[in-house]
Amino acid sequence: MTLRGGIDLGGTKIQTVVVDDENAVLGQARRPTPTTGGPPDVAAAMVAAMGEAAEQAGVKTADLVRVGVGSPGGIDAHAGTVTGAGNLPGWQETFALGPALEDELETPVALGNDVQVATDAEARLGAGRDHSSILGVFWGTGVGGGIVLDGTPWLGLGGAGEIGHVVVELGGRRCPCGRHGCMEAYAGRAALERHARELHDKGEKTELFKIARKRDSDRLRSGIWAAALERGDPLAVKLIKKAVEALGAGVASVSNVLDVELIVLGGGLGVRLGQPYADRIAAAMLPHLFHDYRPPPVKVAELGDLGGAIGASLLCA
Repeated sequence: MTLRGGIDLGGTKIQTVVVDDENAVLGQARRPTPTTGGPPDVAAAMVAAMGEAAEQAGVKTADLVRVGVGSPGGIDAHAGTVTGAGNLPGWQETFALGPALEDELETPVALGNDVQVATDAEARLGAGRDHSSILGVFWGTGVGGGIVLDGTPWLGLGGAGEIGHVVVELGGRRCPCGRHGCMEAYAGRAALERHARELHDKGEKTELFKIARKRDSDRLRSGIWAAALERGDPLAVKLIKKAVEALGAGVASVSNVLDVELIVLGGGLGVRLGQPYADRIAAAMLPHLFHDYRPPPVKVAELGDLGGAIGASLLCA
């Protein structure tokens, strides 16, 4: 039996797994993504999380045949570098993540785009396994996309799937990427939090930050948004409603081009809010779909929070 590792590097958390030849998870660990420092600090947290998962599986990282990494930013898989991971601290320039991890884990490392590998996992093992074409929409710290066409991942020139940067409002709100009017500027959790703080400072009432303090969290994580929505918090309801509208317009626009069989909704917010919100996004897509008589179904990712790490491990299969 051979064992592989997988690391899902997100803006909020680092999730790791150890899997066997049948993709069964034998060990897993999760750590918060550092909010300060730079790429070396993030890499150190990734090494620690991978070590925890390996220990749970009863092995050392050096015993793994390979470790796959799903990372945001521009990926050069051949060089093992990541560039411009905007939701990670101090990561505007190029960093040789693969070599840095190989030195510490003592095993080869393969890099891929975080959302694409998660989409690949859903296509092979999850909600999309009975479909030949799917669009993955991962609603979390940002909004990422992955594409599978005719059973094959579509990477383009290396930047395919950046669905969060489909423009949904010309000259609109500033996005974390620096541009204006992107879907992520209205739906990404980082942008939602920034907007919530701005409105709260201007006097709008909300329980969001009280819930965060009670949970000893310095960020408005997905569970905090879910709790606020359950309480009918007016600011959370308003901002998530706008996020759903933006997702509907952006996802429909991409669907009009690709005409895929299935939309898979993942990411921290997507998984946490679940199928009721997948249904709301599907309804928000309808006014923007050219072929609105046969809209693609929108299903929640079946692999949940482990999908990205399992998908990363498939880079080594």
